[in-house]
Amino acid sequence: MVHKFRHGPLEYVHPMPRRALSLFCSLLTTLCSGEESWNQFRGAGGNAYAGQSFAPTKPSDANTAWKKTIPPGLSAPVLSDGLLVLTAIDTHRFYTIAIDAKTGHERWRVAAPEVTFEKHHQAGSPAASTPLIEEQRIFVYFGSFGLLCYDHEGKEQWRMPIETPKSLYGTSVSPIAYHDQVILVLDDENTLHDSKLSRSRIIAINKKSGKLTWETGRPFNRSGWSTPTIWQHAQGDEIVVLGNGRVTGYEASTGTEKWYATGFSRETIAQPIVGQGMVYAAAAMLGGVADDQPDTEPFWTAMMHFDTNKDGQLGQNEITEHFTFPFRPELPPGHPGFGRPLPGDPKKRKVRQLEMFRYIDKNKDGRWTREEFIARLNFDRGKPVLMAIQPGGHGDVSNSHVAWRLHKGLPEVPSPIFHKGLIYLVRNGGFLTAVDAQSGSVIYKERLGASGPYSASPVIANDHLYVLSERGTITVIPCGKTFTRTHQFDLRERCWVTPAFDKQTLYLRSEKHLWAFRDSNR
Repeated sequence: MVHKFRHGPLEYVHPMPRRALSLFCSLLTTLCSGEESWNQFRGAGGNAYAGQSFAPTKPSDANTAWKKTIPPGLSAPVLSDGLLVLTAIDTHRFYTIAIDAKTGHERWRVAAPEVTFEKHHQAGSPAASTPLIEEQRIFVYFGSFGLLCYDHEGKEQWRMPIETPKSLYGTSVSPIAYHDQVILVLDDENTLHDSKLSRSRIIAINKKSGKLTWETGRPFNRSGWSTPTIWQHAQGDEIVVLGNGRVTGYEASTGTEKWYATGFSRETIAQPIVGQGMVYAAAAMLGGVADDQPDTEPFWTAMMHFDTNKDGQLGQNEITEHFTFPFRPELPPGHPGFGRPLPGDPKKRKVRQLEMFRYIDKNKDGRWTREEFIARLNFDRGKPVLMAIQPGGHGDVSNSHVAWRLHKGLPEVPSPIFHKGLIYLVRNGGFLTAVDAQSGSVIYKERLGASGPYSASPVIANDHLYVLSERGTITVIPCGKTFTRTHQFDLRERCWVTPAFDKQTLYLRSEKHLWAFRDSNR
């Protein structure tokens, strides 16, 4: 295994033991930050929980405090001391934009250095990484450029250009904080020189100087889209990173790899979560399949979109532009995530479609029957899994420290969320699953009443779960072991981005707007 370390001097000297000091600093940060410290992707600590927020549980037109038009981008808003910050693309430039959280007025916007945008999936964006904001500084990562640091007035403090990792769909990982360091995962399809190992790595950068503190190779990881998590437990603090095929724990202050567990698919997106002394990591099967033994019928039903003569079969003459093998049958044909990617060139696309058709058409009669299609379905693309890992492991802990595994109801994009002994999972099609965090047993699996795909991670405030669909429906559910719906509201605009909170307000980023929902009596 390849490791490179560069250690900078510690910024503090303290007689307390490292673990006690770590817990003290964590507690002090929480107490001093107030309830407006939704400072990174999925809030403080990445736990997606606004513990004392009184944001509305029934967002609606009536309690919309303000609604602001913003340029496109997929970064989630972050918040500190009344300042909302997000990134966007406008006139072929990257921008960091700061907005007054109370009024919705723009305070400033600053352009990043001009660069060529990296290649990305149709459903993605080069401005997908969520900023990190703290009392004095804002840290912004663009995969096409690198890391930038601003003060709260938008003045650049330092910059760290980073070579763009080669990624299957574009970069989206977000920076997180650990004491005086910014932690960033740079998983990469490229290989090291004269090697079959990848150039993937995790780095720590000093917040004040912008200098590299340490760097650790991740040679067995390729493209990844999962933001890391800090896991604090009795044996120390660890940075936990979910990558393709494995989840890995690193000693937080030095980057030394401590343990890993295997069993995940090739493409992992969700952020690991922490609760009840364990860390949990989740990934769907490659292609977004949620269950290890999925129902095959929806896949055939999806193909019937192309059955123009309605005879219950599919003829070669019914191949149209969007015809492809379905990966996510809940999506409409033509959606970038619906099925197997095809060439953009019409002639090459037609050749690939015919190859696909003939593969299924075993009797060569120019038609697909349901039986032929179902017989050729193959779900051998890595089991979907939610894995609970206990602390204290070293090396491969796939057998020794895994408390339980769950192989059903796994989301593809949204991260799980832990709250009061339960883990909540939301997946495409509008299904919500509640899981006992200690045992892995399913408490319930229910329909949200809002179908279609889901990309935004669920969040919790006011002891309610807020779940946002790509079609723009927000569903609010009371936390607990019994499923009921408190409220649903249609934003009438597509949404992909995880919401944010302060003490009084729910913030949502839709395709073209940033929304603030706030009860007038708060």
